[in-house]
Amino acid sequence: MIESLFSMQDKICVVTGGSRGLGSYMAQGFLEAGAKRVYITARKAEACISAAAELNQYGECIAIPGDITTSDGLQHLVSELISREQHIDVLVNNAGAGWGAPFGEFPEKGWDKTMNVNVKSPFFLIQALAPLLKKNATADNTASIINIGSIAGIVGNALDNFSYAVSKTAIHQVTRILSTELAKDHIRVNAIAPGRFYSKMTEFLSSDQEAFEKELKTIPLRRWGKATDITGVAIMLASKAGAFITGQIIPIDGGTSVVN
Repeated sequence: MIESLFSMQDKICVVTGGSRGLGSYMAQGFLEAGAKRVYITARKAEACISAAAELNQYGECIAIPGDITTSDGLQHLVSELISREQHIDVLVNNAGAGWGAPFGEFPEKGWDKTMNVNVKSPFFLIQALAPLLKKNATADNTASIINIGSIAGIVGNALDNFSYAVSKTAIHQVTRILSTELAKDHIRVNAIAPGRFYSKMTEFLSSDQEAFEKELKTIPLRRWGKATDITGVAIMLASKAGAFITGQIIPIDGGTSVVN
């Protein structure tokens, strides 16, 4: 029973920002759990193709490089998926951006870029892929959308990353609203809100040992997240194990959001 609950057998998945970090962790997890096929997309073509080649050791992974923050890039991804698949089962909106600057110096372009990548693009990608998601979805075999939010969208400290924090609060609300909108189509919509994980975006802190040690003291579990921490929850939300979960924001943060 447990194996079938968390099985991704025969599922077709799409992971944006899948060439590195959390996106690649989840793509690998889906493949190891038996997914039939995983598509990854990322803006940098070479990195996307290279990541897919690496992930192929776990199952079939196909790269569709492109910039989904543009209308043309988003339509390219959608057209490619429509030409290849009759339906998809899982969409993970993981591609993200941030912009750090002190409050008095924060630029408009930093606000606009972050909101575009983290909120606008996921919304319109869900809109465009909803027909493929509902094609094979039933009450007993729901499709799943997983938006990647952040505890930055929950706690009250932006740490000079103002547009990032606001954008993650927004994607949490998009998750709640679309969960009710798409429930009739048997599509579940949830969000994962990670705390600190090792990624390119957090290198500034993980490479500063003194700052790193100082921040660890603010995390109740006294560590950063690992690949398995987010992969396990993503598989749960994408499989039958999460069949009665929708509209939820799930922090994976070692307890940070509880004490901050």
